[in-house]
Amino acid sequence: MVSPGMPTAGPDSAPGIIRPPRRPAGWIAPGPRPCTPDSPDLLPRNNEDLCFLAGDFRIFQRKDGHRWSADDLITAHFAVTTLERPPARVVDLGCGIGTVLLFLAWRFSDAIVTGIEAQELSASLARRSIAWNGIESRCQVRTGDLRSPTLREGLGPVDLVTGTPPYLPVGSGPESRRVQCGPCRFEHRGGIEDYCLAAASLLAPGAPFIACAAGFQRDRVMDAAAAAGLSLTAWKDVYPKPGKPPLFAVFCLKKTSDPAPTVDHPPLYLRGEHGMFTVEHDLIRHTLGIPV
Repeated sequence: MVSPGMPTAGPDSAPGIIRPPRRPAGWIAPGPRPCTPDSPDLLPRNNEDLCFLAGDFRIFQRKDGHRWSADDLITAHFAVTTLERPPARVVDLGCGIGTVLLFLAWRFSDAIVTGIEAQELSASLARRSIAWNGIESRCQVRTGDLRSPTLREGLGPVDLVTGTPPYLPVGSGPESRRVQCGPCRFEHRGGIEDYCLAAASLLAPGAPFIACAAGFQRDRVMDAAAAAGLSLTAWKDVYPKPGKPPLFAVFCLKKTSDPAPTVDHPPLYLRGEHGMFTVEHDLIRHTLGIPV
């Protein structure tokens, strides 16, 4: 299925998959509408698909590589609900294929959003998604190691920083052979400590850094925040379903000399006992333009 305004070409020039929408009858996509240039580069290539993300915004993904998942969704939502006002400038550290970046650009249609990503393949996919959605005038991706100060020059101070860092030391387990996937889980270019330092260099006073980490790493996140001069102000544990250990947690860290008391939000269960999405999970999806 081809959406209005989408570039068209024959099967030889577009061997990838354009995913059709899966939407309830009568559902109307909220939020801004993409304005897709007529370019053959904005069609999925071999081993790629073009999927709906937020509202009518779409994202390019490799079928055999890293794909967006619940940690991106929950991180973006925690950022949206933490902010007291719409941000003017946002930076997403280690943006990967651009999932959190695109969620935030969709939700805050006036924000200038910059991603930093070390893997060229992922950065290229993110740039093509930005172009497909017609938001190149206010969104960009810088390619390189987020630990490099020169890569962050001219970006701060910003109203929001987000990040979903890898959380396993290199050598602590077997790495996936799938393209992109190893560095998404293993700390080839630093972990939460480096993300906190980079965020602290970018944040305006009182602005939040919303980060995702493994469910068993709360103490590590707190130590990393303290070393970077950040204060933990809130967190939420995320479980796949009751009776299972946490999948991950999201944290709100701020650069402030007078932090508010830390808020431990009620845990989020993605699915209930019978395997269906919970009401809270559905509300999160609804907030970010995903049909329920």
